[in-house]
Amino acid sequence: MAEKVIVGMSGGVDSSVAALLLKRQGWDVVGLFMKNWEDDDDDQYCSTRQDLIDAAAAADVIGVPLEAVNFAAEYKERVFADFLREYSAGRTPNPDVLCNAEIKFKAFLDHALRLGAGKIATGHYARVRERDSRFELIRGADPGKDQSYFLHRLNQAQLARVLFPVGGLKKSEVRRIALEAGLPNHAKKDSTGICFIGERPFREFLNRYLPHAPGPIVTPDGRRVGEHIGLAFYTIGQRKGIGLGGAGEPWYVAAKDVPSNTLTVVQGHDHPLLMKPTLAALDASWVAGEAPPVRSRHGAKTRYRQADAACTLARVENGEITVDFAESQWAVTPGQSVVLYDAEVCLGGAIIA
Repeated sequence: MAEKVIVGMSGGVDSSVAALLLKRQGWDVVGLFMKNWEDDDDDQYCSTRQDLIDAAAAADVIGVPLEAVNFAAEYKERVFADFLREYSAGRTPNPDVLCNAEIKFKAFLDHALRLGAGKIATGHYARVRERDSRFELIRGADPGKDQSYFLHRLNQAQLARVLFPVGGLKKSEVRRIALEAGLPNHAKKDSTGICFIGERPFREFLNRYLPHAPGPIVTPDGRRVGEHIGLAFYTIGQRKGIGLGGAGEPWYVAAKDVPSNTLTVVQGHDHPLLMKPTLAALDASWVAGEAPPVRSRHGAKTRYRQADAACTLARVENGEITVDFAESQWAVTPGQSVVLYDAEVCLGGAIIA
């Protein structure tokens, strides 16, 4: 009998083609639509209802059953609560990283195993390679779509169960396959942003959950130049929405001091306070297991879509790391992830402190 695989089908073209390819390869494919958010889930900003319709239409063409499962409670407890805590502490979290680790490859994987599946699959642009009885997380073949950055907290047990059918393809190839197969979502626009915010304005969303605590906006020498609406509503490197004009170069957020509720701004994209030669990070997670990579030179990203920056893993101690860069990095942001690579292999990463 064919081995059973549960494919997370979001209604997008990537996960639909993932299911299609596995079906063609002879797997016993079941699609699973995950609903991760319920609060104010309406058609104005959230596309959950339409996404489910699109997933069902694609599953019908492929010829696989589609089930829907509600992970909203798990998402709120494991991802959203952490998201609010981080913003309240003045940091800028990346909920997609936590969602992958806690929902898509934990709650979803556990659910799939209960349904008797040996594997799960998603439409992520990444690859898994087995070498010397260990599993490696490899970048997606399309450099413009590679999503290994968001998957860097996956462990050996998870990678052993995961398939990424489109990881070796370019996005243009995925759309071509979908078109030729008659999938109704072959030209559907890619989703962007954080799933529980949808297309709504970010500040409008945070307003509902975080209190306003106005405070001073100052320059590095302490000169007051304005008032912010609350530190949670700003991030390092931010240019728009600060509310400062005047002569000279544009203003950028350079630092947030939570105890004094002070926002520090500088003028100029390349101001020294925006350039960091080193960073410290916490809660390190290594794909290969508990042992960190050998201390040596690597490539690192401090944000998605950033080119790899040459670096040295200078310190590893009790889950904390220090990364030294060959060239200073712009707007290194607490709460975001620093992810390390050895060529095409994603080694893991940690949360920038």
